[in-house]
Amino acid sequence: MVIMHSLSDFIDCNAIRNSSPSYYYEGCCPQRGVGAARRRHRLKLPRNAMSEAIAHGLMQHLANNDCYSREGKMYGVLLVELSNGEQRVLKAFSGLLNGCSVVEGWIPPIPGRDGVALEEASTLAQLDAIKQELLTLKQLNERQQYETLCHEFEQQLQEMSDRHRHCKHQRQEKRQQICNTFTGEALTLSLEQLDEESRQQGLERRQLKRQQNAVLQPLQQLITATEARISELKQQRKILSRQLQAQMHASYSLTNFSGRSQSLQQLMPEGLPTGTGDCCAPKLLHYAATHNLKPLAMAEFWWGASSINQDKIPGEFYGACAERCQPLMGFLLSGLKPISIINKDFSKEEIPILYQDEWLIAVNKPAGLLSVPGRYRDRQDSVLSRLRHLLPDGMALASVHRLDQETSGILLLARDRQTHRQLSQQFQQRQIHKVYEAILGGAATVDQGTIDLPLWGDPQNRPEQKVDWQRGKPSLTHFRVMAREGGDYTRIEFIPLTGRTHQLRVHAADARGLGVTILGDRFYGCCAEASRLHLHARELRFEHPQTGETLHIHSETQF
Repeated sequence: MVIMHSLSDFIDCNAIRNSSPSYYYEGCCPQRGVGAARRRHRLKLPRNAMSEAIAHGLMQHLANNDCYSREGKMYGVLLVELSNGEQRVLKAFSGLLNGCSVVEGWIPPIPGRDGVALEEASTLAQLDAIKQELLTLKQLNERQQYETLCHEFEQQLQEMSDRHRHCKHQRQEKRQQICNTFTGEALTLSLEQLDEESRQQGLERRQLKRQQNAVLQPLQQLITATEARISELKQQRKILSRQLQAQMHASYSLTNFSGRSQSLQQLMPEGLPTGTGDCCAPKLLHYAATHNLKPLAMAEFWWGASSINQDKIPGEFYGACAERCQPLMGFLLSGLKPISIINKDFSKEEIPILYQDEWLIAVNKPAGLLSVPGRYRDRQDSVLSRLRHLLPDGMALASVHRLDQETSGILLLARDRQTHRQLSQQFQQRQIHKVYEAILGGAATVDQGTIDLPLWGDPQNRPEQKVDWQRGKPSLTHFRVMAREGGDYTRIEFIPLTGRTHQLRVHAADARGLGVTILGDRFYGCCAEASRLHLHARELRFEHPQTGETLHIHSETQF
């Protein structure tokens, strides 16, 4: 089986020029201690112009074959160097390709699958049988029949109620007339006739209800039993999937460039997400390490239909996934020559740290720098990227919220998943107090108040936000004028109670808000000369998710 491919199968080598890496696969060497020593031995493998060009060549091949478009998945290429100096290309797919784990010309799965092949085949057969039964149960004809009959009976009952209500009203009028006209036995007889009519209508309603129960109850019992069976099958599916993953993770063995091997369970003892070990990067690096191939550059991209939650776009490059791949990178890259963390792309400007402990870190983001990396290669420089290169535990960092690129001020990041989840919940539940300071490019006519304007993102002109009373999400901002400067500008304090994209900028610029744009906000129409967007995240107050103390972080406004 041909596994290593010539570069000419993918690219015209003469057309590729050297350029700075657009991304690094990286991790700390697990044998290099802690702290500064561990940070100095950060291991890196670049994604550069060469690996991206090879990936684009592979995309062209995938585009010419319909079988690769049936399902969306990650693909990867690894440029390697042989012992004689020649360069070759390895390619891999994540998971299964059209139901197969071994495909001609592609890197095979990580060893260990063979050891559980029989169990896997048996489990997959059971899972498929469960899937088919679930599809059958969900398509139960009696569901539609039940819905139709329910609607029909409700209609009959409503029509009967309307008719009975009308008859009742007529009987009341007749009773009044009878009482005014008859006496004695004639009155009694006439009233009894009206009472009998009322009883007959009550009987008619009870009979229809009994008929409804007789028809619908068996169907309801069948549907209830079906729902119970569906729930039971889903639980069985979950248990079988977990058992199979546990068997595979105990059997899968990864080897690094130091020649050391460990199972996935040993590498991630705290638990493994589904699919760990089946991604492209671990498969490619393991194969290179076990065949004495020197990795030079790697690239991973999505191909086929967009992912279910639309976070993966066909033809776009992506880095190591945070849950399944990134925790393995330090081990997989061990044995490669460490690359210094000092890199020209990330030494442009220090990011002042306002607060840090073992759980979280707050920094003062400069204006003009992204909070997190963007999608494209020219938008990788960000607060998160720099901190990941500068801090010993940087790869575990995750941004809890974001500031616009042109906004400066306090940005909060978590150093572990639990802290990230807890802080995110505080933001979602509006338990974090935020204060911004801005200068408006004009005079505000009101000294203080509240702006309540729903915001909607225009899909035709992202990231522009508009006030839209039908489609917009609730957006609430308190404001207070701090000073009026020279009659032409207004220094203002904003306290956003919600956290919509561009909320303060739109609430300032829209005529139904303040009607004055923030100085330097050309996106929303500011024409005044300004060197930057004059918007600064000045204060952040919240409950520390681990200690419970109230943290109040300040960042001085520099304009």
